[in-house]
Amino acid sequence: MSLLGRLALLFIVVPLIELILLVELGRRIGLLPTLALVIVTGITGATMARLEGLRVFFQFQIEMGSGRLPGQAMLDGVSVLIGGAFLLTPGIFTDLVGFALLFPFSRRWLQRYAKAWMKKKVTDGTIHVVTMSQGDIHGWRGDEYQDPGPGTSSELDPTKGIVIEPDKKQGK
Repeated sequence: MSLLGRLALLFIVVPLIELILLVELGRRIGLLPTLALVIVTGITGATMARLEGLRVFFQFQIEMGSGRLPGQAMLDGVSVLIGGAFLLTPGIFTDLVGFALLFPFSRRWLQRYAKAWMKKKVTDGTIHVVTMSQGDIHGWRGDEYQDPGPGTSSELDPTKGIVIEPDKKQGK
């Protein structure tokens, strides 16, 4: 799907689905209960995002304090941020996605799915990952390592940046 198609899906189709769901819910339970539901999920979501965000922040500090890179804490932080944004957006579908990103058990499932999707895209060459640190440039495109050229380091060093390695062996 092209970028324009994805943007159309995001900004036209999803709000249209939300509007249809809200109108149908309003017809079934009434206007005031529907408005109350939207307000309550917004307030509840903001509160949960704040509490879960603080928990993730403290986990981030613990990992950094013990000398580890906070990989899972960073994923959790991004997930909580996106989940909070979805919960602040009025709608049923976005609320379901937002709550799924706030609860740890469903968030882990979504993260596993996202990691598998990203690994597949890196392996088939759709996503090109480049890391940089102090003049060193490293890159993967599909299953081949792209030599950064003369004057740069030719080894991948995970301590210098984010490195996503595909399943297949290095091409060079």
